[in-house]
Amino acid sequence: MVNNTQDATSAAALFASLNASAAGTAKTSSTAADTQDRFLKLLVTQMKNQDPLNPMDNAQVTSQMAQLSTVTGIDKLNATLQALSNSMTSNANQSMQAAGMIGHGVLVPGKGIDLASGTGLGGFELAQSADTSQVSIYNSAGTLVRSIDLGAQPVGIVKWQWDGKDNNGVAMADGSYTFTVNAIQGGNSVVPTNLQFGVVSSVTQDTQGVTLSVGKLEGFTMAQVKQIF
Repeated sequence: MVNNTQDATSAAALFASLNASAAGTAKTSSTAADTQDRFLKLLVTQMKNQDPLNPMDNAQVTSQMAQLSTVTGIDKLNATLQALSNSMTSNANQSMQAAGMIGHGVLVPGKGIDLASGTGLGGFELAQSADTSQVSIYNSAGTLVRSIDLGAQPVGIVKWQWDGKDNNGVAMADGSYTFTVNAIQGGNSVVPTNLQFGVVSSVTQDTQGVTLSVGKLEGFTMAQVKQIF
């Protein structure tokens, strides 16, 4: 059984070589409510202190209420337009940022690894450090083909590479494989987040926002991209 240790430095070098306004809306709503409250208090005070012999007629009250309604409506319209503008600006900025990622390699959540020209790349993220860590690679039939000891690892993202050989040193065919990660800290298992490497091929804007196509997979959001190369 071959049990080669491949450190993060080697993997990192290969990865590197691959690429030579809510508060404002709340304030506006509060201002509109305060304006309405002050107007109603003023109107009530005005009616209480009016001349009994010369009271306000209904036309005056109706006119003032209509003016308040108009001002309130304008405030709400402004708030809605501002929120829409902020949303459009945010989406445009996100789309431009995502478009700039096309052709770049990224790490996203996933357990797949593509072997190409005898090289496979992968990663995982640890929420706590691990005394030992081991990557197990499986073929499409679910058979273990390679185990790679990575030793102790700190908190954060760990990048690793596979030389395409099985545990007996035999080169495996290029294609799609899967992997798992076993990490231990103080005798207890540490649950990592598996990260799959892929190249961003396209960007899509839909009702859910901007999504990326990474390798053969689609539907990744910008927030799911853990690292860019």
